[in-house]
Amino acid sequence: MVSLDYSLGIQIVNFILLIFILNRLLYKPLLGMIDKRKQRFAESEAEIKRLHESVEQKMAAYEEKLRQTKATAIEQKNEIIRQGAEEAKGIVDAVRAEIPGLMEQFHARMEREIDAAKRTLTGESQKLSVEIAEKVLGRSLR
Repeated sequence: MVSLDYSLGIQIVNFILLIFILNRLLYKPLLGMIDKRKQRFAESEAEIKRLHESVEQKMAAYEEKLRQTKATAIEQKNEIIRQGAEEAKGIVDAVRAEIPGLMEQFHARMEREIDAAKRTLTGESQKLSVEIAEKVLGRSLR
């Protein structure tokens, strides 16, 4: 059995002294390190959140600029296409306006060539008919 003598008092004092020593040398530094670690984690998480928000804001700004740039590019593309269509229409209209003049020139040239061919053929046909008649008759007609 346990006897209640002076050794129990020494054991109690020894236990209390050990608690104070361990508290001072082991628990408080360990708890302090744990608190510092928790504080660093909290600071790191806050920094991560801040950086994440900063990245999101920058991404949103970038996407907005990209959207605006695409919209501007599409507007410029459409404007260039419209201008090209207007220029093409102008060229087609100019060519259509030139076609009647070119047709008249072509017809005039054709008529001149036809007239020249008729004169040449008329002269040649007369010579040819005289030659045929001379050969058929066997004498000269001139």
